[in-house]
Amino acid sequence: MHSIINLVDTGFIGFMSQEAMRSPRFLHVVETVVNMYLFKGVGLIALLWWIWFRRDNAEDPEAEAVRRRQREIVVIAIASGFLALAAGRLGAHYLPFRLRPMYEPALRAFFPQAMVEEPVLRTWSAFPSDHVMLWSAVATGILLASRPWGIYALFHAIVLIGLPRICLGLHYPTDVLGGAALGVGITCAMNASAIRTHIAAPMLAFALRYPGVFYSVAFLLSFELTTQFDELRVLAHGLLH
Repeated sequence: MHSIINLVDTGFIGFMSQEAMRSPRFLHVVETVVNMYLFKGVGLIALLWWIWFRRDNAEDPEAEAVRRRQREIVVIAIASGFLALAAGRLGAHYLPFRLRPMYEPALRAFFPQAMVEEPVLRTWSAFPSDHVMLWSAVATGILLASRPWGIYALFHAIVLIGLPRICLGLHYPTDVLGGAALGVGITCAMNASAIRTHIAAPMLAFALRYPGVFYSVAFLLSFELTTQFDELRVLAHGLLH
């Protein structure tokens, strides 16, 4: 099984990397997509805020119950995102180490010198893709609240976040697929009715009682989730090394 996975990974990487190396402009676009937060989670976080504030069918007697459920889903999507990010970090640390394709000697010829602004990549295991794991978890929450936008969100997580990272040699295809599966699974598990209500109810009550504090904290959490604590991670790595 391990050899089959490696064969699929290297075959896919070989095809994608050769196509990318033929077009410097395409490579530049891919690097831009990987390096800019606008193409990572900014749009997905904006969708969560839209779900939180939208008022569909305001005259419907069940509208308030629907609105509360959607806000519960938003809370769970954020919580699942943080849980997925933490699980991805722990998985990269405790699972067997997997060198990223761009540093693998047998695959080095496939990759140009990509200008990817991410630290400690050499010492951080490739599996699972914590980016895809995080944003697949958030996208699944969006899907549970709005199917059309949720389909786009999952497409965004896989194609705009995962695929460019394969193309630049940051991850193998199975790192991305594994991260997506784990992210989706975390959000689905967290959205079990009893779990969702237990976690979200105190947050919704707090939002009604202290809206200023709640939305200030929500903004900060949204920012940190979007950046995946990059600055704090760089600072911690600098202090430890």
